[in-house]
Amino acid sequence: MGSAISTALRWLRKHAIIIIGLLIIAYIMLPNIVVIIFSFNQPVGRRNGIWHEFSFNAWTHICAPAGMCDAVGLSLGIGVVAALVATVIGTMAAFALVRYRFRGRGTTNLLVFFPMATPEVVMGSSLLTLFIAVGVRSGIATILIAHILFTLSFVVTTVKARVASMDPALEQAAADLYATPSQAFWRVTFPLAAPGIAAGALLAFALSFDDYIVTSFNAGPSTITFPMYIWGAAQKGVPVQVNVIGTIMFLGAIAIVAIAQGIGSRKSKVEA
Repeated sequence: MGSAISTALRWLRKHAIIIIGLLIIAYIMLPNIVVIIFSFNQPVGRRNGIWHEFSFNAWTHICAPAGMCDAVGLSLGIGVVAALVATVIGTMAAFALVRYRFRGRGTTNLLVFFPMATPEVVMGSSLLTLFIAVGVRSGIATILIAHILFTLSFVVTTVKARVASMDPALEQAAADLYATPSQAFWRVTFPLAAPGIAAGALLAFALSFDDYIVTSFNAGPSTITFPMYIWGAAQKGVPVQVNVIGTIMFLGAIAIVAIAQGIGSRKSKVEA
């Protein structure tokens, strides 16, 4: 009996990190699994909190709830535009902060973190006050400006980490081989920085798509994004189709990561 216990303890000590890691992953994934399961539920009434019957009805009638698909489309459009603009500006800012020395560089680095550290309620109300002061009417434009503002910091931070890890000697070697500055950037620098840029873009899109607090301050009375639609629907009962949209977004994110990992592993095999 004593030997069995000691053997079990040795096995636990040997595999403790793996077990803890799997438990953490299971804890993180549990809400997503619940969303996926309840996307196939056929609830009784308006509430989708108790399993009743398996059904594909929500999947075949995704746009059945009035206004939901319009809200999803608006959130997707704002998320894509905000991510693109924030990625372009954030990438240029990250290269400037890492590769160049200029007056105010330290202050700029500090200011980049302010939107990340500022509570969303404060940021949303401050932006609303600014828009009112300059006479800008709340709507899609103000949401887009707000989303670019708070996602920009995340893009800069992500791309900076990637650019800082790159070896400048590779670009110098390209110049020694008679590559022009543009050729060196697009054929050497950009491919090396691409994983960080892609990560920043995906992060910016995710933050923009699911933001509620900043959006609710700057949306205006007639603009409804997907998070705002869910908040309003929750007062009466969230439709099953919300779980369907969540499942599609979750599986889409997994697919993007899997494709990126596959491309990266294939390039590693080719280089080896």
